[in-house]
Order: sequence, then structure tokens, then C-alpha cells
Amino acid sequence: MTQTRPTLPPVVYAPTREHADATQRLAMHRTHDERVALFVYSALDRLADFYSPDSSWVLLSVADLQAAHEQAPYDLLYLDKRPSPGAVPAGRR
Repeated sequence: MTQTRPTLPPVVYAPTREHADATQRLAMHRTHDERVALFVYSALDRLADFYSPDSSWVLLSVADLQAAHEQAPYDLLYLDKRPSPGAVPAGRR
């Protein structure tokens, strides 16, 4: 059986965090095996249900995701998934 990669929608909602310099940055998480993960959502209700109902967010295209990866590389990109309890903020990304 072959596995196919899920297709990303044209735009996704990514949670953000405010940093010490008052800028909003993508909320990245470090997994139990030390990889950096970015969680994105295909709709706002999924972001609220799976991530946090009061999270700030930014709308990103696939090109925006690539640009974000170039500025602050991440190892994993999860679509419509809940961060595991062991995932912790990945610092100042």
C-alpha cells in the first residue's frame, strides 16, 4: 500500500504568539524528540477546537509557509492536528 501526502489547502490559519519585542511570530513547538513543529489549520473553527479558542493567528498561503520556513526552519508541518501534551513552545521562533 502506498501512502499519499495530504494536500494543503490554498491558505491555512497558523497560531501566533507575542514575543518580548511586541511582534507576533508563528507559534512553533518542540516535540519530545526535539524536532520543531508548526501546526496549521484549514479553518478557524479547527484552530479553536484543536489548538486554542483564544489564540491569535495569521492567514498563510503555501508560499508564505515556505517563506516562514526559510526565516525560521521547522521540521514538521501538521495540518488540523492537536499538539501533543509533550509539545512545548520552541522558544523565540
